[in-house]
Amino acid sequence: MNAIELDAVTYRYDQEELRFDLTAAPGEWLAVIGPSGAGKSTLLDILAGFLRPDGGAVRLEGRDMTATAPAERPVSMVFQDDNLFPHLSAERNVALGISPTWRLPASARARAREALERVGLAGLADRMPGELSGGERQRVALARAFLRDRPILLLDEPFAALGPALRMEMLALIGALRDTLARPPTIVMVTHHPGDALGHADRVAFLEGGRIRLTGSPRQVLSGNDPRVAAYLGASASAEP
Repeated sequence: MNAIELDAVTYRYDQEELRFDLTAAPGEWLAVIGPSGAGKSTLLDILAGFLRPDGGAVRLEGRDMTATAPAERPVSMVFQDDNLFPHLSAERNVALGISPTWRLPASARARAREALERVGLAGLADRMPGELSGGERQRVALARAFLRDRPILLLDEPFAALGPALRMEMLALIGALRDTLARPPTIVMVTHHPGDALGHADRVAFLEGGRIRLTGSPRQVLSGNDPRVAAYLGASASAEP
């Protein structure tokens, strides 16, 4: 059983129709690349339930969830904007993943602090988002996503604003967190940095013009042997980070 299956999923935007046919295996890390406007974020929004397709079927964990509300899907999502509540501490922002109530039970507080420790933020539980760096805020967002323990994790360019070294550090952190879980989540990661896929993703999907044109291993796809990918990467561009 696939963790993700998009079967002839269509979505009309202005005068263009996007179509997605895609599968992802349980525990697979899939990187999605392609030029701006290709439909990468639309694909994630359809998976998350923020957009309802005009046709086709969205199956997650073997269940048809085409019309299922976002909160009822087995999905967590980390956005480019860390999506933290500025008036809540790091601890409370993380705990929202498992306890949306204002009065946090002691068990939720303990689990939130443990999650912050796992992402390297021990001792910063009481800090407000405005007191944290960009990288620290994204660590809080990751801690919340992993604490939710959903089988599918969507990453919509969460590290795009970070420098290359910090971005690679965050990707390594995701890999380390993933390795600690008995059941690693299926990850779908949209990125404008193709090199992010090397050493992390199991497979790459290349989008162009609202269609998935090519899938394969990172080195296969990023080799540039396909002229469409070569044009996207640029004649002198390197897939290395």
